[in-house]
Amino acid sequence: MQNISVEELKARMDTGEKLNLIDCREPHEYAEFNLGAQLIPLGKFQSFQAEELEDLKEEEIIIHCRSGVRSAQACMLLETMGFRNTKNLTGGILAWQEKFGGKS
Repeated sequence: MQNISVEELKARMDTGEKLNLIDCREPHEYAEFNLGAQLIPLGKFQSFQAEELEDLKEEEIIIHCRSGVRSAQACMLLETMGFRNTKNLTGGILAWQEKFGGKS
């Protein structure tokens, strides 16, 4: 697992780069504020039900949550399933909102 900063992620998003961005928060958190990522709650990773990611084992996957703790867990779980290029968004949505604004 590597880390990615909110600044680096935003710069890559602003260029229109196609990213495999996953939000591992709960649906109600996603509804409040999201970055347009695919929602896969952490519980799905914990029960190894993230089949929709199977085709991405060799690709970069950027995972975020509220603060970076759950997404770090999701990255570690994916690595145990053979994923080779996971990145955790340092500070999560809280860091994003602090740096770039958005609803809280």
